[in-house]
Amino acid sequence: MVPPDPLRAFAAPQHACRWPGLSFRPVDHADLPFLAMLYASTRESELAPVPWPEETKRAFLRDQFDKQHAHYRQHYQDADYWLIEHAGQPIGRVYVYRSPGEIRLMDIALIPAQRGRGVGASLLAELVDEADRHSARITLHVEGDNPVKRLYQRLGFALVEQRGPYEFLERPARAAGA
Repeated sequence: MVPPDPLRAFAAPQHACRWPGLSFRPVDHADLPFLAMLYASTRESELAPVPWPEETKRAFLRDQFDKQHAHYRQHYQDADYWLIEHAGQPIGRVYVYRSPGEIRLMDIALIPAQRGRGVGASLLAELVDEADRHSARITLHVEGDNPVKRLYQRLGFALVEQRGPYEFLERPARAAGA
């Protein structure tokens, strides 16, 4: 096994995160129920007006999670799939794929109780630092009406193109030390 690169966000053992008490570990099969619940929590407001029974909504969201998980694992085999923990309890996930000159933020999600507190901004700042150290761009997809888009814009992300319901954003590479 290759030792983690200490210059990669979240990868180093005893990673000193900017947000006190957070730790990261690779996602494993036992985490799937938590991850499915987390995924569902990110889609609650979208499904609220849909007149389906709750059981149907849960089944739909589980199916969507399973498809997303399979897609990520098939198309991003070498990505980092991190479970975010606070005080030993799972609170989110962050999935990152790296290729030469690019860091792709595939997904970042936190449980509702952790949203809007600065945790996500702290994690994104770590990715920005990594990108700057390696003179890499950061790319991601976000739904156009997602409030987190304002944070991405503050961090220097700009629209590259519209891709269906998603906006493809990029933070251009910056020279190391710039």
